[in-house]
Amino acid sequence: MFGIVTAAIAPSMAMLSYFYIKNEYGTTPFGLVFRVFLVGALVMFPVMVLQYAFTTEGFFQGPIYRAFILYGFVEEFFKWFLLYFFVFKQIEFSRHYDGIIFGVALSLGFASMENVLYLVANGVETAIGRALLPVSSHAIFGIIMGYYLGRGKLEPMMRRRWVVFSLLFPVVLHGVYDSILIVMNSYFLYGMIPFMFMLWWLAIKKVKLAYQFDR
Repeated sequence: MFGIVTAAIAPSMAMLSYFYIKNEYGTTPFGLVFRVFLVGALVMFPVMVLQYAFTTEGFFQGPIYRAFILYGFVEEFFKWFLLYFFVFKQIEFSRHYDGIIFGVALSLGFASMENVLYLVANGVETAIGRALLPVSSHAIFGIIMGYYLGRGKLEPMMRRRWVVFSLLFPVVLHGVYDSILIVMNSYFLYGMIPFMFMLWWLAIKKVKLAYQFDR
């Protein structure tokens, strides 16, 4: 069991450490970032219960509804809600990159708990595939969410626009991600590989833009 938990959370902790270390211009305490990570892990449980309830009651069963509402909207909304009300509203941002750090931390906490449950059910041999796809995709959704919340925090004249984008774009990208898995089924890699390259390109672009604003 210890090996499964370690394999499940190791990719998330590695990514979180990487993005935290890259915050060369900020002074955000790691303890605060790690608490946000734990909040993200805990939010996995109400999300799982709500998704199970919708599935049991027969809601959102079509492929597009499942991808964009049951998975994309439900998961990203809960993450966004906590990030907005418990980080954006309560914590002072000194730089745009702070939003990315908190977004990544919360999303990777969510991905870690999801990964633990998945590996317990399916075995540790699935760990590499989980790290390359679900864990890294959650990190990217967190980067994009945090980037726009960081802009909303430090650019009050356009705050409403950036806050809306911070929810809208992760939901759409998450929905596309799950659509590829559901619709393409066993051939999903043909669509997923180029999509993941696009996601990482987008994430790196947002990180670079945040650096430019902070300089």
